[in-house]
Amino acid sequence: MIVRRFGDLELNDRANEYQLSGRLRWRRSGDTVELVHSYSPADISDSVVVSELSALVEQGVIAGRDDFEAAAVSLITSVGPDPRASWRAFYANSVAELRFGSVPFSPIHRRARSLIDGDSVLEVGCCFGFFALQCAGAGLRVTATDICAGALELLDDASTELRLPVATRVGDVRALPFADDSFDTVTLLHLLEHLEPCDVHTAIAESCRVARRRVVIAVPYEEKASPHFGHLRTVCEDDLRDWASAVAGPSRIFADHGGWLVIDPE
Repeated sequence: MIVRRFGDLELNDRANEYQLSGRLRWRRSGDTVELVHSYSPADISDSVVVSELSALVEQGVIAGRDDFEAAAVSLITSVGPDPRASWRAFYANSVAELRFGSVPFSPIHRRARSLIDGDSVLEVGCCFGFFALQCAGAGLRVTATDICAGALELLDDASTELRLPVATRVGDVRALPFADDSFDTVTLLHLLEHLEPCDVHTAIAESCRVARRRVVIAVPYEEKASPHFGHLRTVCEDDLRDWASAVAGPSRIFADHGGWLVIDPE
């Protein structure tokens, strides 16, 4: 995969060499796909990356999680000459879009924030940590954990740059590196569909162990799992009911841009 930025004039001059997809253009060269674009630090964001690359998935240009993630990283870091500055612009733009409610994931984050009980939050499987940053912006004490150390390094830098304090720690949801009752609320937002079915109950039990008051789970309702997002399974309401039946404490299930399970552990 080769991704690079072309200026608008250069791109127009060579447009006939590439297939058009959104603001991306692509062509195949042997086993390699070359993507060119005119995005800049001013307009790169998570919603842009997901939208543009999802369109390429639908066209069969890229396939699978590895290709999707490699293309995403290359697109983000190619918007300017300094990769670190490009990542910072990506974070600033993404957090602003989510805050203003202008992107598809905004209502999910808004609903999740409304369900927080208490003033300390652990976001499990945080990836880029956009939800954690928004919680920090609301004055909450926030910790974010993910199995990917590289993602947490990006979040650490963004947290400092945006002055939104988030503590980070590498961890696996199946064995969280925190003591019992460490946080008021623990969130698992669009995480459990990434796990093998045999690991889901363990992940929920671990989340309930470290939560003092509440565990908030959100999942997408998909007809077919999305492998380019790393989804290993689809989830339906019956799955949420099964998960809820395995833990002690009151729970509720509802739908809002996907499915939700809220558990108040005993």
